[in-house]
Amino acid sequence: VQLQASGGGLVQPGGSLTLSCATGRIFSSSVIGWFRQVPGKEREFVALIRRSSGTTYYTDSVKGRFIISRNNAENTVYLRMNSLKPEDTAVYSCAIGSSFDSRASAYNSWGQGTLVTVSS
Repeated sequence: VQLQASGGGLVQPGGSLTLSCATGRIFSSSVIGWFRQVPGKEREFVALIRRSSGTTYYTDSVKGRFIISRNNAENTVYLRMNSLKPEDTAVYSCAIGSSFDSRASAYNSWGQGTLVTVSS
């Protein structure tokens, strides 16, 4: 499975950005997760969604600000990021797994990341 994340860029604090993850055809039971990483720090879980049911889960720091969604017909998962803060700056990557799990080790296919910079 080849994943492609896109949509990153420079945005001011308080602004919004939408990331896209093109997954290609995957099992309907698959779970798609978004993770982020700052150089020198560990990869951090952001959000996940189960492709079939649309059930979602978020890390506490993004609840109420970020929304993960999917368009199964287009094999794409989105991460809408609102009220962005400088601490959201990171390389964001999407990944596919089979378990409803926030641990990076539960995901076996990863795409290249897209850089999000929140700065004035």
